[in-house]
Amino acid sequence: MRHISGLREARDPCLMAANQEETTVTDPKTLADKLRSGQPVITGWSMLAAPIVAELFARSGYEAVTLDLQHGMHDFKSASDGFAALVLGGAHRIARIPVGGNATASRLADMGAECLIAPMINSRADAEAFVKAVKYPPVGERSWAPFRVVTLNQQTPDAYLKTANEQTLALAMVETRTSVDALEDILAVPGLDGVFVGPSDLSLALSSGEKLDPNGAETARVCGEIAARAKAAGKIAGIFCIGAAKVEEAIAQGFRLMAHGTDMMMFDEAARAHLQEVDAATGSGPAASY
Repeated sequence: MRHISGLREARDPCLMAANQEETTVTDPKTLADKLRSGQPVITGWSMLAAPIVAELFARSGYEAVTLDLQHGMHDFKSASDGFAALVLGGAHRIARIPVGGNATASRLADMGAECLIAPMINSRADAEAFVKAVKYPPVGERSWAPFRVVTLNQQTPDAYLKTANEQTLALAMVETRTSVDALEDILAVPGLDGVFVGPSDLSLALSSGEKLDPNGAETARVCGEIAARAKAAGKIAGIFCIGAAKVEEAIAQGFRLMAHGTDMMMFDEAARAHLQEVDAATGSGPAASY
């Protein structure tokens, strides 16, 4: 959380330029090192394909922002532009790729992603294919062309290569019964940095499609087990939180990357609140129908 870590000052582009050659894997300001050290990080969730929205997320105080290419409106171009906007706003850069989008993961890493989240990883083979796309040899098979990310990081290509595999995170989503059953095998994949829980899909899976219950007791129990197993394996655990209370619960369970708040939800809630204020002041208006 930026109000805890003071990220804005730490990631000021002018200060980064002055230290271009000094970025190392031991830098405590990186997203990877924060999460591995156990520091909680809250990420905003961007579904609207507008770089200015991502930047506003960052400027509002979010320490990281996730650009959603699975269920959101983002595509490769909007995500690439969004990463630059996040550098301007001073937030870490995360992207969720489409299902099976390993080629997109490689391209987004080249464009500046510090963390890639892959949905519907249901087996060791799925996780291995994802890691191959995100990591350079000998861990993976990512092709070399990081020319946009080095400009965003203000690094030389050689400096980037030295740290890329450790600093570019690969998180596999756990959101089905199959992935829960295969969790031990998934966590054992070399180069996989951790898991990210999708509680909505997980609740559908746990109830055999009968109910959507992301904040329910059974979902919470399984989420806690996932976090504990990830920690035991020395891996990062992340989760999408619906409601501020779930952020607190997630941290207590051992999660360290918490997504909370989508731009579409925030816009809807803020717009309705503004209209309600107008109604209260005038006694009538368009908000009367809400």
